[in-house]
Amino acid sequence: MRSSINRKIILIGVDSLALLLVSYLSFWLRFDFNIPSSYLQPGFILEFNILVLITRILVFYLARLYNKIWRYASMGELRSIIISTFISSAIMGSYVLLNDAFTLPRSIIIIHSALTVLFIGGVRFFWRLTREGLPAGKGTNGGPRTLLIGAGDAGEMLLREIKKHEELECELIGILDDDPNKQGMEIHGHRVLGSLDELQELIQKHDVEEVIIAIPSAPGSVVRRIHNISKKEGVKVKVLPGVFKIISGEVAVDSLREVEVEDLLRREPVSIDIERICGYLKHKTVLITGGGGSIGAELMRQVASFDPRTLIVFDVSEDNVYQINREIKNKYPGLEVVCVVGNVQDKDLVQKVFRECKPQVVFHAAAFKHVPLMEYNVEEAVKNNILGTFNVVQAAHEFSAERFVFISTDKAVNPGSVMGATKRISEIMVQTRDMSSKTNFAAVRFGNVLESRGSVIPLFKEQIQNGGPITVTHREMTRYFMTIPEAIQLIIQAGSIIEEGELFILDMGKPVKILDLARDLIHLSGLNPGEDIPIEFTGLRPGEKLHEELAKDDEQLEKTRHEKIFVGKPRDNTPEIVADELKSLEKDFFNRDLVRGFIWEEIKNCLNNLWKEYEAQEPIKGELKKGEMRKEA
Repeated sequence: MRSSINRKIILIGVDSLALLLVSYLSFWLRFDFNIPSSYLQPGFILEFNILVLITRILVFYLARLYNKIWRYASMGELRSIIISTFISSAIMGSYVLLNDAFTLPRSIIIIHSALTVLFIGGVRFFWRLTREGLPAGKGTNGGPRTLLIGAGDAGEMLLREIKKHEELECELIGILDDDPNKQGMEIHGHRVLGSLDELQELIQKHDVEEVIIAIPSAPGSVVRRIHNISKKEGVKVKVLPGVFKIISGEVAVDSLREVEVEDLLRREPVSIDIERICGYLKHKTVLITGGGGSIGAELMRQVASFDPRTLIVFDVSEDNVYQINREIKNKYPGLEVVCVVGNVQDKDLVQKVFRECKPQVVFHAAAFKHVPLMEYNVEEAVKNNILGTFNVVQAAHEFSAERFVFISTDKAVNPGSVMGATKRISEIMVQTRDMSSKTNFAAVRFGNVLESRGSVIPLFKEQIQNGGPITVTHREMTRYFMTIPEAIQLIIQAGSIIEEGELFILDMGKPVKILDLARDLIHLSGLNPGEDIPIEFTGLRPGEKLHEELAKDDEQLEKTRHEKIFVGKPRDNTPEIVADELKSLEKDFFNRDLVRGFIWEEIKNCLNNLWKEYEAQEPIKGELKKGEMRKEA
């Protein structure tokens, strides 16, 4: 604290000396280097300088100019100096007009103002220049010969970090950017050599050893192109994290990392309407079921950032609840977090949570999601995914929650699996419940999320780490992918535009071939597919489809106010019809003599009665059988 006060005193002293010099120069310039004797009288000089110092320094202080670090002087600080100078000049002018005994040419104040901006701003920028050093040419610190891709804000930030931190060990050869207005120009002494079309030629010409991608908004196709060219030339590729991560403090500007599969698949950053989201989450009690899972935990993180009053995590896993509660409390110590360890199948517990906590916004993410596994656990899939959802939906309705968002999946479209069928029934349940409830209900449907528990990418990484083989079910299998943060941002955004039982469908981009994903991961690990890591085809597993869909043809998708969120046609069923079908399913679980095949028939009957769309195969009985193993040629 004392050092901060001392620093401010020094800064005020420097500015005071600069202002005294400005005062002399103002008169000197005004009178063509021959100042009249009347303005050189000690009384006048003292009064004028006191007026200057008090008004200028006081306004500068109130504008918090002395709270800023000069080595980071920016255009924003220059703007503050200009505004502060204008205000203090107005005060000085008023004093001169009201004090007849103090005569002063008006032009002096104008000249003094211009010189003040020049000197006060100049002192700060000169200090920054001396601390950062003069712009350098090519790096000479012995690091790898490097090409930087991107001459935008992120690239400029990275260049400054490279100059300040010798430990980054980077001999920068030049910059590439597709903007023709930047080509041939220089940034901090480094020239923009050309466009991405010249990448391979420049790598060969300058013996480049490393390429750094500093374009946070670049789509996956551009990252893939850079990566493929660089790898072909045996050049290492690194990527700079997104600027939003730098600003949020998640990473530093110099946190370069290897290219990951998310970079090859990434799309344009999601834009979210902060005002609308804050409108329904700020100071509200929010319940997230399945709050310890991959989707639920990210929901917890992002919802917590919108300043809710209370956040309730409801999860069957004690460890998951403990971990996410600890994470949220560390980051948001003032936020009340209620931890509930339990199962949504427990109707009494669900009712108790709603009765005591009265959640206003509900995100229902609790579900069994593994397709092949649920083919052998049909009863549990129904109890958790359908009856558990029914418990939460009914409680939200009875206790008048404001909004309810159900997390669904693309596997609910023309479902060919138990898991998909349970999700489809739940979608219909949520949509129809909205018809006779004060609560606004909606379902959000999307595809696979990268790095979620049990997803294909962690499995492939584990198989690569173990030396292979990577197992792919079918050569032509495709899936939709998006990152977990992107999916959650869109889910939260969808929650802000609920009106009447909508089925929101997220824009997942183009489907990705699983085989291509496997090959990319092998390449990113520095290995070669088929040589270092074999790829084997095992055949489709029970319940799996070759290609997933995001919507049926008759769901009549329409655009919403958000470009990446579409809305499907609401259901026509009444809540009574849905309730009757669910009761029919529920009662079967009290018959201990039921065989699994009968339960399967009940699922199909339930879905067919709600909407004729389920054409699934009979479940395979007995142990899971491995498909015929075939290696990729």
